[in-house]
Amino acid sequence: MDEQETGYDYTRYKQLLAEAVDETRRRELIEIMIRENARDRLEAQRMADRVAMTAMTVARVLGPGSRRDNFQAR
Repeated sequence: MDEQETGYDYTRYKQLLAEAVDETRRRELIEIMIRENARDRLEAQRMADRVAMTAMTVARVLGPGSRRDNFQAR
């Protein structure tokens, strides 16, 4: 339960939240999330996803034969 994840484990936190039926378990969940920097990890994962999607979009728009590749200095 204390094992650090490399990314935000939405399913795991959702399960822990479902199990947090009393005050003690809710406090444990909060402590786990604080320890694991869950919010920071989620934001970092979202940012990485946005960057990857932007890069894919730019590559698709420019394509292999973009005007930039055909430009010749005069």
